[in-house]
Amino acid sequence: MMETKKILAKLSNRTPTLLGKEQFTKFAVLLPLIEKDNEIHVLFEVRAFHLRRQPGEICFPGGRIDACDQNEQEAAIRETSEELGIETSKITNIFPLDYIISPFGTIIYPFVAIIAQCTMKPNKEEVAEIFTVPLSFFKQTTPEVYHVHFKAQPEADFPLDKIPNGKNYNWRLREMDEYFYYYKDKVIWGLTARILYHFIEIINQD
Repeated sequence: MMETKKILAKLSNRTPTLLGKEQFTKFAVLLPLIEKDNEIHVLFEVRAFHLRRQPGEICFPGGRIDACDQNEQEAAIRETSEELGIETSKITNIFPLDYIISPFGTIIYPFVAIIAQCTMKPNKEEVAEIFTVPLSFFKQTTPEVYHVHFKAQPEADFPLDKIPNGKNYNWRLREMDEYFYYYKDKVIWGLTARILYHFIEIINQD
């Protein structure tokens, strides 16, 4: 049948992707490595305290992927350049890490890169301060892990009477691990710590 051929043609000419991806906000971040005191350090930012979202929290450079960005990597480089006040040419050896789909409707694309020795002029509109931590500290430190539980809460007019078990429907609970690293007076946690832990897992593999 012609209808069957049309259906098969549409299925054969598409590449599978993430269902509902257009509803997600997409971000790209960069885990920067720099040479300091004859060893490798990880660079972090402290978000400006006047920001509406997560003021004062420790993070990696990064931000929303814009329409002008050719891809996720370009977004991570652009954001890092803007936030640290450095030329993009100072950012080299860029490699992707596993991307994250968060429970909060975002997809985060992390990258790791080397930043050459240069003068940094952090953008005060976004960055309160920058600091570094020796990579050896994270390679030798096991983070504390805590759990956050998410409970399903249907809307008041949700048609519970139309589904099996109704009000007693057994909603699946979601659990998320939160990692915590403590370095001097700094608390590194959340997605930043999760990306960092993933990176350490990779480089610690035999």
